[in-house]
Amino acid sequence: MATQARYDRNFNTITLDEQRILARSHVAIIGLGGLGGGVCEMLARTGIGTLTLVDGDVFDITNLNRQLLSQEKNIGKPKAQAARERVGAVNSSVEVNTIQAYADETNLAGMIEGADLVVDCLDTIETRFLVQEIVQKASIPIVSGAIAGICGQVTVIFPEDQGYELIYGNKKECSRGIETITGNISYCALFVASLQASECIKVLLNRKDMLRNKLLIADLGSNSFEVMDLV
Repeated sequence: MATQARYDRNFNTITLDEQRILARSHVAIIGLGGLGGGVCEMLARTGIGTLTLVDGDVFDITNLNRQLLSQEKNIGKPKAQAARERVGAVNSSVEVNTIQAYADETNLAGMIEGADLVVDCLDTIETRFLVQEIVQKASIPIVSGAIAGICGQVTVIFPEDQGYELIYGNKKECSRGIETITGNISYCALFVASLQASECIKVLLNRKDMLRNKLLIADLGSNSFEVMDLV
């Protein structure tokens, strides 16, 4: 683990022994846009030992309104490369694996190999179901987040859980999420990313009150927050 001093402000929210657990943990983040960029930043600062960062996309000008990793100077740059550089600037003790590719049925199992946890930061419902199928076969839990406008949702799925079927029903044929219609706002993206990062720490440290078999729904317009039991 890196020098203890850099994590002084983590204590006593996280104990020293728990910090050591995080330093030995490996998290794979699938999607490095509005959600994934924020999750990547927060997990690196919290002290996750290994991050696998997956995205086949490059930045375009429409990303500037909300994606933490996007800058005017890196339009056209691969998101995975920008994520690697950002983690290196924030916490050089984190081991970073970058994969500049879109997750599909041919490569996803290799992308998550060795991970203790997978973070779903995708915007495609069909791919979410694919991620769940392959990740559950690998006996790895998932922390999932989604946003639409100024609303968002977060859930935690363990290998034996029904997961997305409880949220979307049998909607595997839907190619895009509602966010493609409603748009996305920066503060909502980072709010939901914060909730995902929080759930990651709970899962890795086996803490109570995680959002397993529950769905947190937040509406920042009305300041309404609800946690629904899914089973």
